[in-house]
Amino acid sequence: MKKLILPLAAITFFVACNNAPEADKAQTGEKQNVAAAEGASYVTDSTSFVSWTGTKPNGAHTGSFKLKEGSLSAKDGALTGGTVVIDINSLTNADLTVADEKAKLEGHLKSPDFFDVAKFATAKFEITGVEVFKYDSLTMKDVIMKDATHTIKGNLTLKDSTKNISFPAKVTVDGDKISATADFNIDRTLWGLNYKGPNNPQDWVISKTVNLKLNIAATKK
Repeated sequence: MKKLILPLAAITFFVACNNAPEADKAQTGEKQNVAAAEGASYVTDSTSFVSWTGTKPNGAHTGSFKLKEGSLSAKDGALTGGTVVIDINSLTNADLTVADEKAKLEGHLKSPDFFDVAKFATAKFEITGVEVFKYDSLTMKDVIMKDATHTIKGNLTLKDSTKNISFPAKVTVDGDKISATADFNIDRTLWGLNYKGPNNPQDWVISKTVNLKLNIAATKK
C-alpha cells in the first residue's frame, strides 16, 4: 500500500477532490489585446505574492509564488492596466513540515510533469481591462468575494499557453500606493497542465480546479 500512496502524495498540488476552496470561478476565454498603460506607473514590491491551494479527499496542500517583477498604472485614482511576472521557480509549499516530503513535492511540481521550470521559469499576467464591479441581486448571488470593487480581465500565460481570464477583485488606489487582492479558481487543463498528458489515467483522478489568490502591492515611481 505504501508504494501506491507515496507517488500519489507527490502530485497533490492538483489532487482530485469534491471540496475545492470556495472562491469565484475565473471566466476564461481567448487571448485579448493588452490595455495601454494610462496615468502614473507603480512598481510592485517584495510583499506581493500569489498563493495556491490544491485539495484532495483527505486534505489539502497550499503554497505560494513570489513575483519576479511587476508594474501597474493608475489614472484619476483608478487602476488602468499593468503586468506582473511570476517567478515559478520560487514555488514553495507551506503545509508540509517534514523537509524531505516538502522538497519532494516542490521538486515534482517544478518538473516537466507540471510547470517544467527549466523551460518555463516564469508566468505572466497582463491586464486587458478593468471595470468597476457591478452590484446587483443577480450578480451577487453567484459572487463569493462580496467586497469586490472591480472586475479585472487579463491574459494569463502558464508554460506556453495564454488564456484571458476575468475575476472579481478588491482594488485600492490611495496616493502613492495600490493594493489588489483576488481569490478565484481556474481549470488547469486549459493551460495544458496535465499530469503525464491529458489522456493519462493518472490525470483523470486529479482535480482540474486550482485555487489562486493574488496579493499585489505597488508603490508609485
